[in-house]
Amino acid sequence: MHPPRMRRIAGLLTAGAVVTIILWAWHERWEPLRRLPGSVAARVTLGTQPLNILLIANNARGVAADNPLGLGTAAGQADVIILAHLDPVAHVIDAITIPRDLLFAQPGWHDPVPKIKTLFFMGNQETPPQGPRYLAAAVAALTGLHVDGYLVANFAGFEEAVDAVGGLDIDVKQRIYDPQYSGADFMPGIHHMNGAQVLAFVRVRQNQAGNAYRVNDFQRMQAEVQVLGLLRDKLLNPAHAATLIPAFVARMRRDVATNLPEDRLVRIGIAMAGAPVYQVPLGSNADSMVLAPARIPGVNAEGRIEEADYDVLDTATIQRRLAEFGSRSSRDGLPTPPPPAVVRIVLHGTPHMALHLEHLGFVHIRLAGGPTGANAVYYPAAQPAAGWAVARALGTGNAYVAPAAGSAVVVDQ
Repeated sequence: MHPPRMRRIAGLLTAGAVVTIILWAWHERWEPLRRLPGSVAARVTLGTQPLNILLIANNARGVAADNPLGLGTAAGQADVIILAHLDPVAHVIDAITIPRDLLFAQPGWHDPVPKIKTLFFMGNQETPPQGPRYLAAAVAALTGLHVDGYLVANFAGFEEAVDAVGGLDIDVKQRIYDPQYSGADFMPGIHHMNGAQVLAFVRVRQNQAGNAYRVNDFQRMQAEVQVLGLLRDKLLNPAHAATLIPAFVARMRRDVATNLPEDRLVRIGIAMAGAPVYQVPLGSNADSMVLAPARIPGVNAEGRIEEADYDVLDTATIQRRLAEFGSRSSRDGLPTPPPPAVVRIVLHGTPHMALHLEHLGFVHIRLAGGPTGANAVYYPAAQPAAGWAVARALGTGNAYVAPAAGSAVVVDQ
């Protein structure tokens, strides 16, 4: 039986961070261009080259909305990381969602649980705060895409954004009950929610209602993109835009940290107003695993991690996934997994699992016994990437992955 999973603090970022400044200027100052069809206006105002804007949610507690980079009394990490790929020619926004618990090498830091989200926290302890810059560099390395700018908001800022537009109508697909973490309690159906309620809805990743809806971080990321689209639609509704947008920006301008000049934000707003938003998820629940304490060269200053829940993604898969957006590489600073054909596996499981692994290229498999129910992977201590690759290939998610003696990867299904 593997050790219990560590608790996570959920977070949120939606379109409130994207449209805060730009929509007022678009509405007030660029009326003639606003009337042009979307793709034409995009090319006139932005050109033909795509832009990549990093959206970050700061989950700090006890900080005011107008302190988006504050650390607060707890957390202060990037609990939502979305790289918005804006294509003015296609007039489409692709929201590339990055798992916050992604294992990411931090060789210059003494971080025993090196997740990509903690770069934001560590950087914001410096003067002036460097969290967005460090996180942007990591996202650029991971995706192989240049990051042109960032926008940051916190919990309080998000709640204000939703309240400023009069709330949102959220379609809850199945029963949600999460009293311990988010406090969400919703029956299926359409609910008109205020800022606090929408925040609770998006934070859910441990639904206790007894169904498979909103039970992991990857489903939570889908909800983030859902809310992003709803907030965008509300702000751009022609029936209310004339009064809603100026009031929204006046209320929210101070609540977003960005390195983009206002004139640039104006042009981005004009170019992408009304563009559809599509999610591009990096990873799946199969990439989630509990990593035991282990030595991993270069993962941090000590070369050793503590036990925690991590998402360990395959960089080759990321590069292929993002090639259509211009990516030619993907780096996380971790050891490269060996080809499946050279990995030796001792499997305590079913013949069906053996066939599944063979289909994925793991040809050296010895079926040593039946399933144990442990959902665990034990790898040779010098080959952590082999253990991660096998755990990912199992497809079960949340496998316990630990170093062990021997020369083969041992799987307890």
